[in-house]
Amino acid sequence: MRDPRSIVITGASSGIGAALAGLYAAPGMALALTGRDPARLEEVAERCRRAGASVTAGLVDAADREAMASWLTAVDAATPVDLVIANAGISAGTGGGVESEAQARRILSVNIDGVLNSIHPLLPAMRARRRGQIALMASQAGFRGLPGAPAYCASKAAVRVYGEALRGDLAAEGIGVSVICPGFVKSRMTAVNRFPMPFLVETDAAARTIKRGLERNAARIGFPWPMAAAVWLLALLPPGWTDAALTRAPKKG
Repeated sequence: MRDPRSIVITGASSGIGAALAGLYAAPGMALALTGRDPARLEEVAERCRRAGASVTAGLVDAADREAMASWLTAVDAATPVDLVIANAGISAGTGGGVESEAQARRILSVNIDGVLNSIHPLLPAMRARRRGQIALMASQAGFRGLPGAPAYCASKAAVRVYGEALRGDLAAEGIGVSVICPGFVKSRMTAVNRFPMPFLVETDAAARTIKRGLERNAARIGFPWPMAAAVWLLALLPPGWTDAALTRAPKKG
């Protein structure tokens, strides 16, 4: 969508979400932002207001289905939503051990249920208007299961495939769907990584790439291209060829 005027961004208190909010902030723009940290969320909201945007900020847990539905319904009633960017997500690794059940369930809940909770309350109104756009935050990690981050990889694979399928279902109703697949992007999430992150992208550059992709309704917004190419090749190779190397690779803590 080239000219959205009402945008919802979840996970907007830091990282890519905050950068996207700042990039879209402008006079005449209505932004609805969610996040988990009240101080950081208000800082982002105030920065967007200074840029001329009208901002609604909500401390809503993306994994809370009822809270998200209530908040999003109110937002859409006030300013019909053109674009929702389901960006909220969490990440954690095994630290070289085995992922706990509790951690796996939390990651899957936030990263998958959070996406569903962010888009489905808005879909009926978008379908009735026959206009809108949905962007789902997946990852390059969603193309191959990587030792050290099983739940994270699984959650992003689910988001990617769900979005790709949803795109085909909603196209005839005037609703665009894009799946965003970043590599390593500077953020609070990647700051805890204690291993080399090839082709690390600055947050603002990532936001600009995403915005350009959404403007042309790209099916998949994957970047940076060297990482995307490497992951594509890795996903094509038989696991028996790559398991040994991946098992020896540094693990997310």
